[in-house]
Amino acid sequence: MLELTCVSKSYRSIPAVEDVSFVLKAGEVLGYLGPNGSGKSTTVKMVMGMIRPTRGTVFFAGRNIHDDLAAYRVQLGYVPEEAQVYTHLSGLEYLQLVGRLRGIEERLLDFKARTLLQLLSLEAAQYSALSDYSKGMKQRVLIAAALLHDPQLLVFDEPLSGLDAISARLFKDLLILLSGEGKAILYISHVLEVVERVCSRVIVLAKGRVVADAPPGELIRLTALPTLESVFAELVQQTNTEQVACDVADVIKVRHG
Repeated sequence: MLELTCVSKSYRSIPAVEDVSFVLKAGEVLGYLGPNGSGKSTTVKMVMGMIRPTRGTVFFAGRNIHDDLAAYRVQLGYVPEEAQVYTHLSGLEYLQLVGRLRGIEERLLDFKARTLLQLLSLEAAQYSALSDYSKGMKQRVLIAAALLHDPQLLVFDEPLSGLDAISARLFKDLLILLSGEGKAILYISHVLEVVERVCSRVIVLAKGRVVADAPPGELIRLTALPTLESVFAELVQQTNTEQVACDVADVIKVRHG
C-alpha cells in the first residue's frame, strides 16, 4: 500500500535520511523507531507529502504520491506528535472544520463528530474552547480528526503523548482493531513496550539509515536480548544510561569547586 524506495533527504548537503526503503501493507502496523535526530520526523514529512525527497520516491497504491497529492491525502489520516489545533474553536467545531475540509456530508459529519467525542470521553467538553483542554484531551480530538473520514493509511507520531492510562489502553485496542480491518498503520513511538505489543513489524533507524527491519520477536531472538528496549539500545549504540545516571548523581553531590 505505502512504499518508500531508496528515499533520501538532505539539508544543505547534510543527510537527514539516507536510502530508506520499506513496504507497509494493508492490515499491518509498522513500528518506526529511532533516537532523537535519527530521521524519523523527516521520514514522516516525506510520507505526508509535506516535503519532497532529495532522491527516491514515496508510492501509495503503486503511484507516486506527488502525482496527485490531494487524492493521496484523501486516503491519509495523521496524528502529529504535538497537538497543534485552533485553540479558539471548541472540540466539536474543530471536528466539524476538519470534516468539512474532507468533504463529509453535513448530517453524517454531525453524527460522527458527536459520537466520536462521546466515545472518547469528551462529550462534556465538546462546546468548550480547545484552549481549555488538557494535552491528553487535545490528543484525543486529534485522534478523532484523523479517523473521521475513514482513511486507509494512518500515520501516528507519538499518539499516546499526554493520554491517561484508560485512553492509552483504548487507543491500543483501537489500533489492533483498525489493522484487522485492513488499515495500513505507520506507528512512530518511543514507548517500546507498546510497540512490542501492537506492531507486527519494526524498523529501527539510526543516523538516517535503517539498521533493522523485522518483527519484534525476531529481533529479540536474533540478538539474544531480553526486551525490544534492549535490542533498540544495542542497534542504535545508545548511551550507557546507568553509567550516565551515576555520573549525574555524583556531580549534583559536589559541594566545592
